[in-house]
Amino acid sequence: MSHQGTVNVEGATASLINEDLAPTRPEARTWNQWHLAALWVGMAVCVPTYTIASSMIDQGMRWWQALLVVALGNFVVLLPMVLNGHPGTAYGIPFPILARASFGVLGANIPALLRALVACGWFGIQTWIGGQAIYSVVEAISPGALNMGQLGPAWLGLETGRFICFILFWVTNVYFIWKGTESIKWLETASAPFLLLSGIALLWWATSEAGGLGKVLSTPLSTKEASFGSLFWPNLTAMVGFWATLSLNIPDFTRFARSQRDQLMGQAMGLPTTMTLFAFIGIAVTNATVVLYGQAIWDPVALVVKFNSVTVVAVSLIALSIATLSTNIAANVVSPANDISNLAPEKISYKLGGYITAGIGIVILPWKLIESSQGYIFTWLIGYSALLGPIGGIMIADYFLLRRRELKVEDLYKRGGEYEYAGGFNVAAIVALVLAVLPNVPGFLAEAGIVAKETVPEFLRSLYTYAWFVGFLIGGGLHLVLHPVFNKKKG
Repeated sequence: MSHQGTVNVEGATASLINEDLAPTRPEARTWNQWHLAALWVGMAVCVPTYTIASSMIDQGMRWWQALLVVALGNFVVLLPMVLNGHPGTAYGIPFPILARASFGVLGANIPALLRALVACGWFGIQTWIGGQAIYSVVEAISPGALNMGQLGPAWLGLETGRFICFILFWVTNVYFIWKGTESIKWLETASAPFLLLSGIALLWWATSEAGGLGKVLSTPLSTKEASFGSLFWPNLTAMVGFWATLSLNIPDFTRFARSQRDQLMGQAMGLPTTMTLFAFIGIAVTNATVVLYGQAIWDPVALVVKFNSVTVVAVSLIALSIATLSTNIAANVVSPANDISNLAPEKISYKLGGYITAGIGIVILPWKLIESSQGYIFTWLIGYSALLGPIGGIMIADYFLLRRRELKVEDLYKRGGEYEYAGGFNVAAIVALVLAVLPNVPGFLAEAGIVAKETVPEFLRSLYTYAWFVGFLIGGGLHLVLHPVFNKKKG
């Protein structure tokens, strides 16, 4: 972003604004529906999407049930995505600035930092996946070249060679942070058709080699059987949680949209369709591996390495790396960079915020977050959806129901204005957030193994399976009730 692309806000407090957080000028809002659709293709085509159905099938779902949950979850999350995208397009403001309307000019740092922490975790996970693609390319070309033993203590669970490749991919991501936000539109638009074609080519190869799509889909992936009803809600919540992050900071992108129609149509075309298609490709190709290799290979990196041609292996893993990079830069760098910058706009630029994100992405030990499907679904995805659901509910209720889509943009950037509340903090929103998170805490502690499951009442453990929905509704409802109580003069 450049100075020419942002509005100079009259009367702004210097400590609340910089060129990255200022409103986007109308003439700089050039993204049409195809750019936004391409953004979602670039973000949705990634290894976690490819394997997203694996944990559900591992729990006992049939392939079509898992695909149904993926599709439904993404249609559900599309609603808050479009709603939160509205003020971004209407006023040209990013997520942390929008959060100032509901949480206060200083209180906005609370939801911004919570969102940033989750993004740092996802940044680490995606960077780890990209690093493993590099590792596999090297191993395919020169077997054993990276066999360097363990790095650090045994509990760290880390091989030296894999960590080196992780750092190499990490450096690639940092390069795009250094290049700035202008590179994202180009990266996503250029990579989208390539990524879709790569996925379709992989599907064609797998089904052709395994005897056709019908035979592939009739091959069972798991011998487990479980009630679909018992698995439906926790996994639907996890699917919503998958993009609960972007449903908050989508204004970071819709601020560049030409119109509300562009942001709505672009997201509707790009998000649920791509997620469902790529999840289906993951399911079908994995079914084919049962026919071809006698075992289910969910990891596309492990599958690609089985190809006989070194050239095919290299090209395929380059495609995987591009998919991972396009997801990481858009989904896991833009938001935390802006969110961290919002802490001290005078001192922290978008780029510095991005560098801090990259650093946290290492120390968070991402390889530990995805060790098992149980930990991935119940601890990570549902866990942070319990945290972010209330924030989304509060922001949407505030913008659409309390303010009727009317914001005083100048006051979002200054002390003592409409959004000053009590010393810069809207106590109503903060209390609503805390109270909306609390019901899901016992279930989280039980699933994370912090407390014994038998010590947590069954009702609270069951409630946790609806974490995002519970938090979203309670947070939004409480904000509507508490806002006039704590802010009588502000209405």
